[in-house]
Amino acid sequence: MDAKALRYFVEVVKQQSFTRAAEALFVTQPTISKMVKQLEEELGMPLVLREGRGFRLTDAGKVTYERGLDVLSAMSQLKHELADLAGLGKGELVVGLPPMVGVAFFAPVVGAFRQRYPGIELKMVEDGALAIENSIRGGELEIGVAVLPVDNSIFQQFAVVRDPLCLVAPAGSRWQGKSAITLPDIADESFVLYPEDFTLSSRIHHAFREMGKPLNVVGRSAHWDFIVELVTARLGVTLLPRSVVGRLDRELYDVIPVSNPWLIWHLALIWQKDGYLSHAARAWLAVTRDVLGGLE
Repeated sequence: MDAKALRYFVEVVKQQSFTRAAEALFVTQPTISKMVKQLEEELGMPLVLREGRGFRLTDAGKVTYERGLDVLSAMSQLKHELADLAGLGKGELVVGLPPMVGVAFFAPVVGAFRQRYPGIELKMVEDGALAIENSIRGGELEIGVAVLPVDNSIFQQFAVVRDPLCLVAPAGSRWQGKSAITLPDIADESFVLYPEDFTLSSRIHHAFREMGKPLNVVGRSAHWDFIVELVTARLGVTLLPRSVVGRLDRELYDVIPVSNPWLIWHLALIWQKDGYLSHAARAWLAVTRDVLGGLE
């Protein structure tokens, strides 16, 4: 079986789009279509049924996708094991980081890692925590940062951060001087938030549904600094982790913790529980422990 064709098919299913899969893999859409058709011909049965601009999986497609994840994960593990034969003198490590995490915490970890292991090429992949979970499960990433809780039957974890969310509003807001607020206090506000597929976005939406209140989102960005700029422009208010808002100029913003046990930014390094963890990944974990410590 052509591993490349299998990888392209898996990406199509993950993205739920031939076009988005092509963009993610940096190839053309006709190339994606050709490789999926080649895989279907090799297996002797259709995998996808096109429906207008979309598609749905056949029974064979569903099985091929699930087994394809396992195959690609095994191939990735083989690659890591072979690379380990060369030790830590050279190699590559790809780490998945949600956009807010790198700035807030992992810059010193990157610096310490490069100093200790200059021969390891370190690559950072920025994505939402849920996407990082899926990439580690599928073997595309070996290790990365996710928002807890995660499935303990699949992942091992090393917790590094536990932050409450804080309201960020322009200075002089009606919440100025408060030591804490609750969600009902801000339920009618307009919000600037992260993309919908980010874990924190899902939790904020869930918390509003539990209150029976609509969440009015007027803008989204994956980058906290741009979110803050939109707050400065009075587009709306936002909710950001305590560690991130610590970087803000308190003369320009009112920052008030939100009293809600559900809205916690609980971060951990995660990796496959029964998967192979390369020497480079283990070194990254050790450096993280040294630089950031850990949480019980």
